[in-house]
Amino acid sequence: MLLNAKTAISTSAVLLVPYSKWHVPRYHEWMKDEEIQEATASEPLSLEEEYGMQQSWRQDPDKLTFIVCQGPGSSPLRDEDDSPERMVGDVNLFLRVEDGEEEGAAPQVVGEIELMIAEKRNQQRGFGKATLLAFLRYIVEHEEEIVEEFVRGQGGNLEGVGGRLSCLSVKIGQGNERSLRLFAGALFRKVSEEANYFGEFELRRTELSRESVVNGQDYVELGYGRVV
Repeated sequence: MLLNAKTAISTSAVLLVPYSKWHVPRYHEWMKDEEIQEATASEPLSLEEEYGMQQSWRQDPDKLTFIVCQGPGSSPLRDEDDSPERMVGDVNLFLRVEDGEEEGAAPQVVGEIELMIAEKRNQQRGFGKATLLAFLRYIVEHEEEIVEEFVRGQGGNLEGVGGRLSCLSVKIGQGNERSLRLFAGALFRKVSEEANYFGEFELRRTELSRESVVNGQDYVELGYGRVV
């Protein structure tokens, strides 16, 4: 998605930046880990394929991606603030269309979140929670722009969608208690008490008001000037 190509999100705990070519080698190393492959349902790619994927994700209108780095501690941003050694994970929003719940109802746009803190040494340090809260705020603040770019990418023919997401969704393995607690604490609720065929729970959040995401976090959007 092009919407966030020149935007970084800064909090005291994390810095979210657009996924750019200088992030690819570190990301590629993460994705060699079999546990990460299993958790993200991903197949290992060559470095060249990973560069191609980065370009695709930057341009695809149904994907919104940020790389998660440790908090910068300074403003304005410096190039080293998102250097490979400061990277800790990524967060994504994948958009899809679902039929309306009632016959004849307009289609609905659902945003599915995927969040990864890649290395064990960076887990359980608050990066996941800080990332989720900042990402939720960005989504709510830019909801109309996100949906507009998505609809435009679908040929502009999703009549009746408007500029709103019907909900946010996340799928979490039934044994991943830490992630289940994280998303439950952010107002996501299980669609069913039974895991699906793949052993996952789907959780959804329908509360997308600005008031629900302004939580006292020191959230600032900054210009991101590095060239892709």
